[in-house]
Order: sequence, then structure tokens, then C-alpha cells
Amino acid sequence: MISPAVTEKLHQYIKEGHVTWKEKPFDPADLDDAALIFAVSNDEEENTAVEEAAQHWQLLSRADAKGRIDFINPAVVRRGDFVLTVSTSGASPGLTRQVKSDLEEQFGGHYAQYVSFLKEARQRILQVFTGDTKKQLLAELLDPQLLKWMEKGEKQKCEAWLQQRIGEKR
Repeated sequence: MISPAVTEKLHQYIKEGHVTWKEKPFDPADLDDAALIFAVSNDEEENTAVEEAAQHWQLLSRADAKGRIDFINPAVVRRGDFVLTVSTSGASPGLTRQVKSDLEEQFGGHYAQYVSFLKEARQRILQVFTGDTKKQLLAELLDPQLLKWMEKGEKQKCEAWLQQRIGEKR
């Protein structure tokens, strides 16, 4: 990171060794070895200078969502294999944070176990069934009761439900 000053939060990341900081103003030569560039200054002119210095082969993302943007950085909520992302393409970072927070609340930790169960159940169904039976069983996996059981920590009920549907004895 290249900047004459940093926020308190960034300073914490620097102290923890997560970020390397060059305490200085931007110079185009700073981009010589970069493949991925974030122009995240609150100063539009500074971000434009970074953009102008970036080569065509370097990927650039501007936090102010002006000019060249080769990629975006969505807010991410992870629950095991279940991943939700949200972005306002730089229009409102505050809204992105708010929606991420809402998603974290709406999709609690039980979704990790739920998706893990769905993954395993799907594999078991695909090994044994074909055609319409397979389609029907896969559709039944989305029974809302399964999610309710996972939310209550009753994974064994999900397993029993699956065994009954596919005729397994475990």
C-alpha cells in the first residue's frame, strides 16, 4: 500500500503484518511490478493518476467507480460452501456494508451445515438414481423442513429424512 497517511484500521493491519505500507505519495513507478492495482484514494485526481499509470496488462479497480474498472470487490458472506456476494459497484459502500450485514443475519451459521448436507445428499442421489426419479429427489431436497431442522441443530432428522426418501439403511 502506498499512501502518505493511513486510517486507524489500516494501521492495525500494518502492525499485524497483513499489509505492507510505503509511507509516501504515489509515483507511477510504484506500479512497475504490480499485476493487481487498487486505486482507493478519496481524491479523484489521485485515482485518475493511478489509472493513467496502469498498463493495459495490469488489472485496476477504482474505489470511486470512475474510469477504468477491470474488476470489482464485492462484500462476501461465507457459510461453508454457501457464498453470498453483494456490490453497489462503488456507488454506495455504506449500502454494501448494510446489505452484507443483513445477509449475515438472514443466512446464519447453520447454512454451512445445510449446504454440506445438500451436497452429500445430492451425490448419494446421483450415484443411485436417474431420470425423473433423480429429478424428483433432487427437488425434494429443497423441502423447507430440512432447513428448519438444520437451524435447530437436528441434522440427524435430515439424515433420517434422506434415508427414508432414497431407501437407504445406514
